Amino acid sequence: MIAHAADSLMDAVDRLAAPVCVGIDPVVARLPEGLRQADVTTISAAEAIGSFTLHLLDAVAGRVPCVKLQSACFERYGHAGVKVLGECIAAARQRGLVVILDAKRGDIGISAEHYAAAVFGDGAGRGDDARPDWLTINSYLGEDGIRPFLGAGRGAFALVRTSNPGGDAVQGQRLADGRTVAESIAAVVASIGEDFVGPGGYSSLGAVVAATRPEDAASLRRLMPRQIFLVPGFGAQGGGVADVLPCFSAEGRGAIITASRSVIYAFEDGKGGWAAGVAEAAERFADEIGRAAGLR
Repeated sequence: MIAHAADSLMDAVDRLAAPVCVGIDPVVARLPEGLRQADVTTISAAEAIGSFTLHLLDAVAGRVPCVKLQSACFERYGHAGVKVLGECIAAARQRGLVVILDAKRGDIGISAEHYAAAVFGDGAGRGDDARPDWLTINSYLGEDGIRPFLGAGRGAFALVRTSNPGGDAVQGQRLADGRTVAESIAAVVASIGEDFVGPGGYSSLGAVVAATRPEDAASLRRLMPRQIFLVPGFGAQGGGVADVLPCFSAEGRGAIITASRSVIYAFEDGKGGWAAGVAEAAERFADEIGRAAGLR
């Protein structure tokens, strides 16, 4: 029997009492000195970020329940980068981590089905380990752009309220009925998500709701009680603990707070070995959010 994506994610969170995710956005120029090269070819750059990612996975495994791999950081290196991305997904799953692929795919019809097959491996010729558990998707094409990405064992986080300042011009606009555009999208996500609710009460259709928009989070939580919120914007983007609390349910569940740069580049403060610095930052992050949510 294929495990339900939301149940698997919530089980992983509960095991570690850590509702957090480490975002892995590797940039060659910011790699530790031993991995960084002044002049790299496409292939060696892909290999360098792959090596960095594997060390990151070792550093955070057992401390956080899941990781979010930024597809663009790998895709920019062509087939070499895509190959490394698949290897890193497999390595993360082998370490017991739930894997979110941050690719923000979005299309309709057969194109959406092709994108879904490429990510989740239906006919892609990849092993099960190289398939992510979750994918970020663009919900602004409506139902036609959401349903093709859902199915047995698949999870999708639909964009609802994003952290970028430019998103306000669209997502914050008021409709004739008084709702914001983001709230109208939330209603669509909640409705579709009802068809994919697991035994634990959460849907495998989740929602991206930014930590930098705490004023909207409470209303979006009311509109989407069965959605797991993937919450970007914490840490380096300015979101703090108080900002993310409205994303959780009253029981301190249903939200996964993400941090990327503040964890994976923690070694840049120059203290100690770089992998140890990442591990310490991941542990602090997990403890801070776990305590704030009342899980520790």
